Order: sequence, then structure tokens, then C-alpha cells
Amino acid sequence: MTFACRFAVALVAFLLGITSLAAEPLPSEPELLAVLRSDAPEADKAITCKRLAIKGSAAAVPDLAKLLGNERLASWARIALEAIPGPEADAALRNAAGSLSGMRLVGVINSIGVRRDAAALPMLQAKLTDADAEVAAAARHAIGSIGTTQAAAILTKAMAVPGGSLDATAQAGVVCAERLLVSGKKPEALALYDAIRKAGVAEQRVAEATRGAILARGLEGIPLLLETLRSPSPRLSNIALYAARELDDRPQAGAVDLALATEMAKPPGDAAAADRVVKIIDVLADRNADGGASDAVLQAVINSATGRAKPIRLAAIAAVGRIGNASALSPLLVSAEDADGDIALVANKALSSLAGSEVDREIVARLPKADANVLPALVRAIGNRQIAAVAELKPLVNHASDAVRTSTVAALGKVVDLPNLGILIDQVVKPSVAGDVGKKAILEASIRMPDREACAEKLAVAIDTAPAEAKVTLLDVVGEVGGTRALAAVAAAAKSNDPALQDASTRLLGKWMTPDAAPVLLELSKSFTDGKFQTRAIRGYIRVARQMALPDAERAEICRNALKIAKDPADQKTVLEILPRYPSPATLAVAKEAATMPGLEAEATAAAAAIEQKLAKPAG
Repeated sequence: MTFACRFAVALVAFLLGITSLAAEPLPSEPELLAVLRSDAPEADKAITCKRLAIKGSAAAVPDLAKLLGNERLASWARIALEAIPGPEADAALRNAAGSLSGMRLVGVINSIGVRRDAAALPMLQAKLTDADAEVAAAARHAIGSIGTTQAAAILTKAMAVPGGSLDATAQAGVVCAERLLVSGKKPEALALYDAIRKAGVAEQRVAEATRGAILARGLEGIPLLLETLRSPSPRLSNIALYAARELDDRPQAGAVDLALATEMAKPPGDAAAADRVVKIIDVLADRNADGGASDAVLQAVINSATGRAKPIRLAAIAAVGRIGNASALSPLLVSAEDADGDIALVANKALSSLAGSEVDREIVARLPKADANVLPALVRAIGNRQIAAVAELKPLVNHASDAVRTSTVAALGKVVDLPNLGILIDQVVKPSVAGDVGKKAILEASIRMPDREACAEKLAVAIDTAPAEAKVTLLDVVGEVGGTRALAAVAAAAKSNDPALQDASTRLLGKWMTPDAAPVLLELSKSFTDGKFQTRAIRGYIRVARQMALPDAERAEICRNALKIAKDPADQKTVLEILPRYPSPATLAVAKEAATMPGLEAEATAAAAAIEQKLAKPAG
């Protein structure tokens, strides 16, 4: 195997992760070092370096250090040196930095940054002006990663020198400031953040430093937050919004929210300012999504839901749905009936998403006192929130307002229980609303009933006494409910003398989802005299064999029967196509029987041969 191949194998092994090796029994450190000191192929030495990242100690450092100048093994050696604890590895990397150049030097500097070796800072500072731009870039990055007070001083000094590397130095400074902040050196971090903001660097670096400065200051950063939020620069304004989501105001509960709410309430001067208000509302919603909004903040958002520009209203209404409580019902109910469809849609969604059982109780309590302008929104909220308020909704089915009646019937589809299903059955038999609202409601109600059989029984009884048009509607519903009782009701309709019921029932049976429809379809295929209905029954019967999970013998028997009753050659050939899809001795017997039927000899013989071939193949 060539070195390239062996090296590729080694690389794949590395990508599987060092942790995978931890579960394997590894050679001892002396054994691993023996490989490095031997004439073993370099690919084997690469894997050995990787193993030393787990097993290595200070004793392995000299041998690993020797590989840092090797073009192919340097990165593997650094993997181990980055992981081995102790000053020996740090010293080895520093020493190597004094003798290497190019990409090997860049790699060593990167490893120094990973180890955050503060003793290397003087050397790294000197490399900031290296003629090799990649070396200088690595040095900046490493200084930022080390993240000490001395590192901050080096980067601050470097930013004072104009040059093309200013932006990259600032980027390292942001990392350094973050390190300082994590280590508890807040003043030093703030000083570095502020130095970056004033250094004339790219706007992205200013934004990053400003975010850090705001978060580091905590509540004292609110003025800077608001100042940045008002910036004409979208980048800076947006970074303030990001910082606002992160800023912790637990030391003074609600301080950030109140500041944002006050800013939000100011009249926007232009489209950009209006867009900023929308974004502030979104931030407030995010910060208070757990229901912790203060009354003042919630009221400020509610106020923005009325009387302001449409984008602001839409954002505020949606936010109220996320952070509001029962106190927000009145403005949302008004907006839910707004002439602007967008406003109404968002308001209805907000009514549905308001959290808390208190909201449910308040919605139901308002029903008796609400006028026809507000009732539809209240009723929709009951349906969307699935509040068990059937008794309260029932009288509204016959309300004088068409809008109230329509919303009530639709809501009952979402909340009615089985004992009260008759309310919706009546809406099919004697509807009080126009269109197919009643049909949609009873269908929605019926398919969510936990006791499908009891639901089908109610529907079946209603079919017996319903007017002709209502019978078909109820039959469609019972077909969607499914189950034994539903199948019996559909079968009874198919056997009636009513062509409309026969049409509906054969259509439903043709798409029935359980194989217990097969005997019904077989019986109907024999008893129908109408060609269309008979064809439907036959094809529905064939569909059971083609699509459903059945025992081999049962599938074969359905295919046998279908071949006998099918009059259309196309249906017979469909049956023959089914047989090889489910090869078994039973389907093979049917195929052989079909080979004696006039007109089917060739297809049946081919089907039998295909089944025999599949059965002859060994399992698996």
C-alpha cells in the first residue's frame, strides 16, 4: 500500500474521533513511543500520535516535538501535544516556534493558542509584524485565545497602529475580551471592548464589541443598548436587539423590558424606525414567552396593538398572544373582528394561543353578555382552544346573527362530545347555517371521537330517518369514521333501492381502509345489476387483495373469487398482476387455475412462472 493510501486510512481513523479509541485497549506509552522511534511507516506514526493524545505524558513530549517540522506528521504530533498536560508541552511548542517557518510555524502557533500558553505572549507579540501574513494572523488569533490581561494590552497596543491587520486584531480582541469576562476580569474586558469600538475598525467588529460591552455592563449597559438600538446602521441596531434578548435583568426585575417598552412607545419617525419598533416588540415577546411580563410591559404591548401602523399592530397583536393573559381579551376580541383580514387573522391566532385556564374561564363567562359583534370571535376562541363549553354554545346555534350561528357550528365541531353529537347531526338534517359548515363540523367531530363504534351507531341511526340529501352527507361521515358499525351502515345503504345511496356507498367501499370490507364487496359484486356499481364493487374487492395486509390464503381466495366474477378482461389481468407481488403456494395455485381460463392462459402462465421463480430463491 502506498503512503498516500495508508495516510488516507489513518485520516479516516482520526475522523472517527479520539473518543472511539478510548474504549479500545491501547498500547502502553512506552510501546507507542517505540513506534515513533522506529522505522514504521508514517501513517502508523500518525495513528500513534493520535493515541498519545490519550495515553501520552510529559515523557512523550520530546519524541512528539521532533515531528513538528515533518510536513506530513506535524499536525498529528500537535494533536497529542495540545492534549498532554503540563509545562513540558508548552515549552516544546514555544521552542519549535523559534525554529520553524511557514505552515509548520502557523500550526505550532495555533496549538499554543489552543493551550492558552501565556508564557508565549512575548514571542507571539513579535510575530504580529511577521512578514508572513499567515503567521501574523495565527499570532493574533492565539493572543486572543490566551485571553489574559497581558494579551489584552498587546492587542490594544496593536490596534493603535494603523494598518491592514486592524480588523483582524479587533476580531482577536473580541475573543480576548470574552475570555477575560469569563475569568472574572470585567474591567479589563470592558476596557478592551470599548477600545475596539473606538479603533476605527469594520462595522462588524464594532457590532461584536458593542454586544460584549452591553452584556458585560449588565443593567448599566441599558443606555448603551438604547443608543445602539437607535443607530441608523441596521447591523448595529440589530446587534442591540440580539443583546437585549441576552441581557439578564434579574438583579432589577423588568428593567430591560421597561426600557424597551418605553422606547417602543415612542412615535416612529420613519419606516426604519417603525421597523425597529416591530423588532422591539418581538424581543419583548421572546423575553417574556414564559409568561413573566409585568403589567406595565404587557399594557405597553397591548397599546401598540391599536392605533398604530399596521406592521406594528400585527407584531403587537401576535406578541400579546404569546405573553398576554385574561386582561388582553378585550382588545384582541375587537381586533379579531377587524375589517382588515390580516389583523383579524393574527388576532384570532392570538386568542387561541393566550396561556392559562383563567383565559378559558373568562372567555366562557363573557358569552352571555357579549353582543353579536364580539360573539363570533369568542366562539371561535372556544373552538380553537377546545374549551369544553358545549352547554354554553348550544343556544347560539339558533342565534339571530348568521355570523354567530356559523362560528358556533364550526366551534362545536372542535368541542362537542358524543352525547351531544345530535346537535351537529341536526345541522345536517335541518341546517341553520349556509354552505357546508355543518358537514365539516360533524366530520371533524366524528373523526376525533374516542369511541368510534358508538359514534358510528349514532350516525347510522340518524341515516335511517334523515332526508335523502342528508343521508348521503351522513353516509360520507360514517365512512370516514370507519369500524364495524360504520361498515354495516354503508353496506345497508348499498343494498337499498336508492341510487344516490348506492352511488355514495360504493364510492366509500371502494376506498375502505380495512380488509373486512372484502365480504361486503364480494356480495355486492354478485347482487348489483347496475353496471357502474357492480364494477366499483369488483374493483374495490380487487383493491383489498392488492393493497392490504392479508394472510396468504385469504389473499389467494380473494384473487380466485375476483377472477371468477370479473367480467372486464382488464380487471382479470389486474388480479394476475397481484399474484406475483405476493408469492406463496396459495397464490401459485390460483395462477395455475387461471391458466385454464379462456383468454388468460398466457398472462396466468407468466404469473405462475414468476411466482415459482421467487419461491425458488433462497431466503435473504
